[in-house]
Amino acid sequence: MIDCAMLSYTLHEISTLPEMLAQHHLIRQLNPNMSKQRYEELLHLMIPQHYRMVGAFSETGICVGVSGFWIAAKFYSGKYLEIDNFIVDEAYRSSGVGKSLSDWLHQLAQQEKCNTIMLDAYVTNSAAHRFYFREGFHIKSYHFFKTIHP
Repeated sequence: MIDCAMLSYTLHEISTLPEMLAQHHLIRQLNPNMSKQRYEELLHLMIPQHYRMVGAFSETGICVGVSGFWIAAKFYSGKYLEIDNFIVDEAYRSSGVGKSLSDWLHQLAQQEKCNTIMLDAYVTNSAAHRFYFREGFHIKSYHFFKTIHP
């Protein structure tokens, strides 16, 4: 665990494919089986769909937290910001990085005049559930998932 009093970081949008690819080390903390090749393949599919990222960077330039997001609209939610793969490096958890990322995303959603912020969290990730409840999220619906094998 990192000493919170010593932690200094800045948040900014990660806007290029190489910058996104450099965050593979964090993506693997939530998705351990995600190869760099598969990560790049998915980014090539997601970026044209307006996928974006924000990162928390240490004074030395290392990304210690990241979140992907989209802004879109659905009938049940209106215009929304959807959080995707919200990850804080294990060594930096409980140090305020997650709260800062959440606040940044909330501000962006307000600036973009979104009606809601939504996300999916793995059912087994109880630490994430506690964090999102503290951040004011609630469970609205089930997200059903069906794998299709080619």
